[in-house]
Amino acid sequence: MIPLITLIGIWSISALNALPGLAVSPILGKLSAIFPHSTKLDIQMLSSLPSLLIIPFIILSGKLTEKINNIWLLQIGLGIFAVSGILYLLSTKMWQLVAVSALLGVGSGLIVPLSTGLISRFFTGAYRTKQFGLSSAITNVTLVLATILTGYLAEVNWHLPFLVYLFPLVSIVLSFYLKKNISPLPAPAMHLETADSSFGRFGIQIKHLMQIVGFYGLATYLVIIVSFNLPFLMKEYHFSSGNSGLMISLFFLAIMALGFVLNRIVDFCGSKTKFYSLLSIALGMALILVSRTEWLIGLGCIFAGLGYGVIQPIAYDKTTLTAIPSKVTLALAFVMAMNYLAILLCPFIINVFKDMLHIETQQFAFIFNMIIALAAAVWAYFKQGTFLFNDKT
Repeated sequence: MIPLITLIGIWSISALNALPGLAVSPILGKLSAIFPHSTKLDIQMLSSLPSLLIIPFIILSGKLTEKINNIWLLQIGLGIFAVSGILYLLSTKMWQLVAVSALLGVGSGLIVPLSTGLISRFFTGAYRTKQFGLSSAITNVTLVLATILTGYLAEVNWHLPFLVYLFPLVSIVLSFYLKKNISPLPAPAMHLETADSSFGRFGIQIKHLMQIVGFYGLATYLVIIVSFNLPFLMKEYHFSSGNSGLMISLFFLAIMALGFVLNRIVDFCGSKTKFYSLLSIALGMALILVSRTEWLIGLGCIFAGLGYGVIQPIAYDKTTLTAIPSKVTLALAFVMAMNYLAILLCPFIINVFKDMLHIETQQFAFIFNMIIALAAAVWAYFKQGTFLFNDKT
């Protein structure tokens, strides 16, 4: 048992994972008017620079957790995150916004692996699985609520959406309760680090970790097209942009929903958990394609979200089994970095295959990813007894 205030502190860090880049989204269409001399590259950097810098700093943070106090590292990251929020509010030139975006990426990258690393420190077994589910749910519900909030704030003043980047100030206060209640790794775990050779000289089962990293990257790539490509598809279907925003919200809410009952799902599905999840993603893509009616598209978004909502926290939970206790956060850092890498690469992958096949329709991304999801589901079915796919508790 841990104090409720400590648990809220861990949850608050999970919520922060949804924020990078969020405040920029509602003002992207206005930036050319706000900064008439800005270039297309400037605008692209403003939206993509945080994700680009998050990736190396996630890995750096994971490595630093072995060397320095994790709560100090968390507080440094939260401080940088909060300072970037203040600087965003004060910025009046495009180059300032771009520079602050880089700072935001640094701060966010430092705290991302700690959001899951602290769960692995405070919880074990089924309790850990449950908390990873809750962490995923909190991240995604924050994403939905903050998207709505920043959209309204942008209508008042283009600076106001950046207020959401001040939320780390709350987490800084809560981090002192984390510091009070965190304990060093138990002695048996310390002994395990030197006695168990199955983890190799690096303390990580690299083969198993790379399997999780690759699978998690694939799953993220499969579903992120709902966020990237659905607005263009619905425009092709002659729906309004407001409708596409609603569908994307359903997608993220579906990711959130199953996080609250993750243990029950894993207990019920066992070694077929990832198989059913991939089938759900493929079904979601099919429903989006099969009809130009809003309710079927919405249902497709829900099925895609439900599948990913199970895969994401399970990937984090499985990662904790691939490393000795002092290396778990580093292992989680590699997995979480893959999330941002998949998001960055997704548009390029789709465009490369569209150009190769000379296809212009927006349906292509969903057809392509549906086929991949079905192939991955077959793979998961036949490999359900392996480390990667066996999720029996």
